[in-house]
Amino acid sequence: MRIACFSANMRIGQDGVTRVLYRTMEAACERGHDVLAITAMVPEPGETEIPMHRVRSVPLPLQKAYRLPLPGETWFARALSEFQPDLVHIHSPCTLGWSALCWARAHAIPVVATYHTHFPAYSRYYHLSAFEGLAWRITRSFYNGVDRTFVPALPVLEELRHRGIGNLEYLPHGVDLGLFNPAYRSASWRSRFSGGRKPIVLFTSRLVWEKNLQVLADAYTRLREDRDDFEMVIVGDGHARTELEALMPGAHFLGYQGGCALSESYASSDLFVFPSTTETFGLVTLEAMASGLVPVAARRGGAVGIVEDGRCGLLTEPDDADDLARAVSALLDRPAERGVMRQAAISRARRFGWNAVFDGLFRAYDEVCGRSGIPRAA
Repeated sequence: MRIACFSANMRIGQDGVTRVLYRTMEAACERGHDVLAITAMVPEPGETEIPMHRVRSVPLPLQKAYRLPLPGETWFARALSEFQPDLVHIHSPCTLGWSALCWARAHAIPVVATYHTHFPAYSRYYHLSAFEGLAWRITRSFYNGVDRTFVPALPVLEELRHRGIGNLEYLPHGVDLGLFNPAYRSASWRSRFSGGRKPIVLFTSRLVWEKNLQVLADAYTRLREDRDDFEMVIVGDGHARTELEALMPGAHFLGYQGGCALSESYASSDLFVFPSTTETFGLVTLEAMASGLVPVAARRGGAVGIVEDGRCGLLTEPDDADDLARAVSALLDRPAERGVMRQAAISRARRFGWNAVFDGLFRAYDEVCGRSGIPRAA
């Protein structure tokens, strides 16, 4: 099968979506399929062997680290004509995604999408709540235009269905159990923070407001008012970093990390806190659990399908800094209970293996292409 993958960003390590995207494209190649990636942001030379076609783009105003592809099929039509895809897989419903959808429909090529990002929910974090209804109308129109949409979390799938979106299939993401593993725990890493004598609470994510950073900062302030027996470590970067540092004095900001450095930060911490309510899956929560951390996450979105509340972590009320602080404090006070939850978190994460995910994905590819009557190359 010849698969054309569309995503505005394919810069390696930029975010959780790109980690999932590369693992998916690599799995397709391993299974004998041909892949062409079409994007506005390509990786550095030598970082991947997957063929890339770059389209024209402009900087995204609110997120300078990202670029907005220019609309229209002009920028990739020739590349697709030469590649002759059997299937188009869209990973972002931006201008590039819409153009890909139009091209696929015009050429009678099956098209699927993965719901990676909960864009309608972002409006409330940028004082654009009045546009949330419009965002849902655009989202509904886009995803109802594809043959199938893969949704990685059941609560999100139910919300999309409630919003009038059809052709949905539950397909969770997996986690790299070799890279995210308790074996990366490091005494020397821990010693950087109070000599390793205190429990370490970790938050890792892009530092952007839609990750509910204000709730994170407010919960941290409440915890610091009552106790100083923990260290707070922040891994990640983004346009909100400077303001977040001012809101969280005493927290340790390590910046962006990837590879073994990220694995070490995960495995060497004790608790993982993640108040975001906009996650379609919450890959970082699963990576933390696989690394041996006990998660404290918001009871909304992707985390609900990952964290078994009270067994392998705690779920807190959405947008509630007091409840988040209370849950973190309770786990800091109960190291024995935390140890039991740690083992349960590791066991839970090991159920999210990539092989089963890809079996479902490529079976769905076959179904979609089979219904179209279009012959496949392999």
